[in-house]
Amino acid sequence: MTGSGFLWDDRGMTFFAFIRHGETDWNRDERLQGSTDIPLNDTGRAQAAAAVANLADDRWDAIVSSPLSRARETAEIIADGLGISLGPSYDDLRERDYGAAEGRTAADIAERWPDRDYPRLESEDSVVARGRAALTSIASEYGHDARVIVVCHGTLIRLTLGALADRPFDSIINGSVSTFRSLDDDGWEVLSVNGEVLASSDAE
Repeated sequence: MTGSGFLWDDRGMTFFAFIRHGETDWNRDERLQGSTDIPLNDTGRAQAAAAVANLADDRWDAIVSSPLSRARETAEIIADGLGISLGPSYDDLRERDYGAAEGRTAADIAERWPDRDYPRLESEDSVVARGRAALTSIASEYGHDARVIVVCHGTLIRLTLGALADRPFDSIINGSVSTFRSLDDDGWEVLSVNGEVLASSDAE
């Protein structure tokens, strides 16, 4: 078993690790964050540093991220810890836009929008389309056999992995590692989520 939690043969395919950024003050205060650019707090920086230990036993060719500062700083910390160069950011990796609900607590949201139909809310289909587009761009840029760390956001990771695996996943934890790979038939295989390896029957 490798440091990222899965023993694989990735010849001829791109291997990815999705990492959710570390904690921010809005995460701590349970405010809906979305596309608002909130920086890491000290706990988030520690979570980013801890992620290095889960990745250090494997070979990584690149690390890229969302342009939002909490993801970018997480990627910088991991890149420094692994001794690899920080790659570019991709706009398609931004978190879901929650529109008018951003910055509000769960209680406030429940009172204002009990059906969760927030004004200017980005659709789940749009988030998945962006996630897929980003992965296609990254795979094209780095090529087959590349091993790429992608630092971005919880909802984008959860929805994108769910679409790739054709099944739902629970919330993605700050600083957690989820792994997946492209397949020769243009499909995808999700290998682990939140650091937990999927059973073979789950990954099919």
